[in-house]
Amino acid sequence: MFNGKIIIRSLGILLIMEGICMLTIIPVSLYYAEGDLLPVIISTAITLSAGLLMSQLFKDNNSTIGKREGYLIVTGSWIIFSLFGSLPFTTGGAIPSYTDAFFETISGFTTTGASILTEVESMSHGLLYWRSMTQWLGGMGIIVLSLAILPVLKIGSMQLFSAEVPGPTPDKLHPKIRETAKRLWAIYLGFTLTEAVLLKLGGMSFFDAICHSFTTMATGGYSTKTASIAAFDTPYIHYVITIFMIIAGTNFTLAYFGLHGRFRKIFTNEEFLFYISLLLLFIAGVTAVLHFTRGHALEESFRDAAFQVVSIVTTTGYTTADYCSWGPFLVVVIFILMFTGGSAGSTGGGIKMVRLLLLAKNSRLELRRLIHPNAVIPVRLNHKAVSQNTMYNVLAFIVFYFFITGLSSIIISSMGYDISSSFSAVAASLGNIGPGLGQVGPTMNYAHFPVFGKWFLSFLMLLGRLELFTVLVLFTKWFYKN
Repeated sequence: MFNGKIIIRSLGILLIMEGICMLTIIPVSLYYAEGDLLPVIISTAITLSAGLLMSQLFKDNNSTIGKREGYLIVTGSWIIFSLFGSLPFTTGGAIPSYTDAFFETISGFTTTGASILTEVESMSHGLLYWRSMTQWLGGMGIIVLSLAILPVLKIGSMQLFSAEVPGPTPDKLHPKIRETAKRLWAIYLGFTLTEAVLLKLGGMSFFDAICHSFTTMATGGYSTKTASIAAFDTPYIHYVITIFMIIAGTNFTLAYFGLHGRFRKIFTNEEFLFYISLLLLFIAGVTAVLHFTRGHALEESFRDAAFQVVSIVTTTGYTTADYCSWGPFLVVVIFILMFTGGSAGSTGGGIKMVRLLLLAKNSRLELRRLIHPNAVIPVRLNHKAVSQNTMYNVLAFIVFYFFITGLSSIIISSMGYDISSSFSAVAASLGNIGPGLGQVGPTMNYAHFPVFGKWFLSFLMLLGRLELFTVLVLFTKWFYKN
């Protein structure tokens, strides 16, 4: 069985970290003086007190974190962060319903970007900052951050790292997991600050630049405006955000190589080439359709196509245009792109490029195996043979992904939603995208879902962010047997 004491202690330590992050809201609340200071202080005090209590109960327990404990700590951390992270919204009545506040918060931490807010600008600057920060914290990962700054969790760190980091196999930049976590967060912070400076130069306010940098690099998509990025009708801002969405959807290991001048590692990486090729192909196609059949100007067509294709593929979820009005053909294209996702090791959600690439390679080799049934023909990625276990993992993931999508769509449709809205709401939640089609399209939100629907979609967000298996394994009888 698992060690409950080390789980509670670890969750308590993580909760203290969340409380410290909440403290950063206070300067924003003081500066804008919009009446949210007291709710923020109360929420922070509750969070820190709960964290201290949980961590001190078993402070002398230094047991090793095994696989079972790792899965429970990772899943539990995302749930408990969302439960307490919603307090700033509910304590002062900014979001009166706790269900709505939890939905908004877990949508933030999982970088989904699905919102129940009908008028984003009505929220105080302090809470908008916290809303954006939930995505930034969730983008690189709660556990990855904790491993970088909390040496107390170093015992069993590989189990925690593997359970949270997206992709079939986690990439390491250093033999020590803590050093890998530090370098990943350093790169993440560097890109965030760079984008903030560029957005400020483009005319955004300092506050908007920081918030949008948080949510771009997290591929989260929360904006400080109801109209999302369409509220900033400036090509410069659109292009800057498009470029940083592409960066955020790229494996951060490759960014590390690039920053160290090892560009050959980038341009010989098959997943990266597949990712860029897919983006260019769909951008060119959507641009052509918008320009030649919809009559849009060429630059506008290219800009809207590039922004929306990159936003959907990287699962960011920002919008500059209502793609539901582009006609049935492009709506179908957008829906298909919801099942792609960023690269493994990026902040993007979805199925991930590497899984799609491995699936395509394996399918092609199956045709060859039909002619040579006795030949041993392994799938290769970057000139290295992919183990059979990894291929089984990839195939199982994709089967589970589409099975869950289908079953969940039936559940959502039973609430009275049409096929388009049901499927896209599930795809957007499970893929951590945010906006979908129909009643959850880019000009709509999720406020109209019933209470059960919001909790169910919240579960799908968590399931998608933790790559299915980390959560699903908790529902198996084998997990609880010795």
